[in-house]
Amino acid sequence: MKNLYTSPIKSLLLVSTFLLSDISAQKEFGKISLPLGRVQVQKGGAGEFKRAMPRMSIQEKDVVKTLAKSRCEITLVGGGKLRIGENSELEITEANVKPMEKNFGATLKKGDAWVAAKAAFGEKKNVAVRTPTAVAAIRGTTYRAKAGNDESSVLVYDGKVDVNAASNVSEARDQQRRQGFQPQGGAPRFKLGPVTEIQAPTQVAGPYEVSLEDWVSLVEGMQINVRKDGKYSMFKFDQDEDDGLDFVKWNKELDAQNGK
Repeated sequence: MKNLYTSPIKSLLLVSTFLLSDISAQKEFGKISLPLGRVQVQKGGAGEFKRAMPRMSIQEKDVVKTLAKSRCEITLVGGGKLRIGENSELEITEANVKPMEKNFGATLKKGDAWVAAKAAFGEKKNVAVRTPTAVAAIRGTTYRAKAGNDESSVLVYDGKVDVNAASNVSEARDQQRRQGFQPQGGAPRFKLGPVTEIQAPTQVAGPYEVSLEDWVSLVEGMQINVRKDGKYSMFKFDQDEDDGLDFVKWNKELDAQNGK
């Protein structure tokens, strides 16, 4: 006759194992699905960079780096893609994954990043990418971020993207205010309709007159440039010229293959 009795200690160990497994799963950002060229990963944000391998797990605090003529694609937990171009560096800052709600966060220290992550029916999915001067957050759409120390850009290809100044930019601006400096311009919140209804300049960025004080919503075909002083310029970018960029063509081809 089998012994059906389970000791309290054994039961506690089993419960602890399940809890630890669940916590570990929530920390996973995704897996390396396409390392091209020289792609390196620093686990936990410390130690040596090692060669990225296909299906390598990427978790919070990991840093993914590409060298010249190299690119990398990460498949997010639950679906969606995040790709970085050559000479780029991406630090994973958040991977909070639940059955119907997924929140991903990353800091693009330099280079280019492409995000294509549509939410499933009834699911909430947010993918936020922070650059040195701006933060872009989506809930199921496609956009590209380009990081620069003095100015960063966000371009929207599908859906809607909310953009704000990076926390370090906002903090610097607040400190200036405490010292008596008042930036020019107001602090309006923009809600943009369809691109065809927007009276915005094409190809050429507008003036940097107003500081980005709140989230600005961009729709397909729009670009925003945010400077390190918090001022920004928003305009409709030249999609024909943009389509000629090798990084953009590569991403659109992959998205088409994936049915995006």
